[in-house]
Amino acid sequence: MNDDTGGPHPVTGLDDVVHQRVRLGILTIAHEARRVEFGFLRTQLELTAGNLSQHLGVLETAGLVEVEKGYAGKRGRTWITLTPAGTTALAEEIARLKQLIARVESPQ
Repeated sequence: MNDDTGGPHPVTGLDDVVHQRVRLGILTIAHEARRVEFGFLRTQLELTAGNLSQHLGVLETAGLVEVEKGYAGKRGRTWITLTPAGTTALAEEIARLKQLIARVESPQ
């Protein structure tokens, strides 16, 4: 189905890497925080450490986040930051979602 401009439906532009619920949450929180600690993400998204690690691995492999390990005092910490590509991917995903919302909310 084409949109009003004759182009593909907005859903075809959704990125499977970004659109997955947990990964979209990670990207959104990282965007808001600029730099976010692993434990905070785990708590906010209600995930196990292993599950969060898997999703972060997908995002890191795709070049959308950067994972930095270090210490805060004597405790090991992991911080996540959005890369420029991650910022772009999140913005594009949100734009597609807005297009979908507009289609649903517009009168037929």
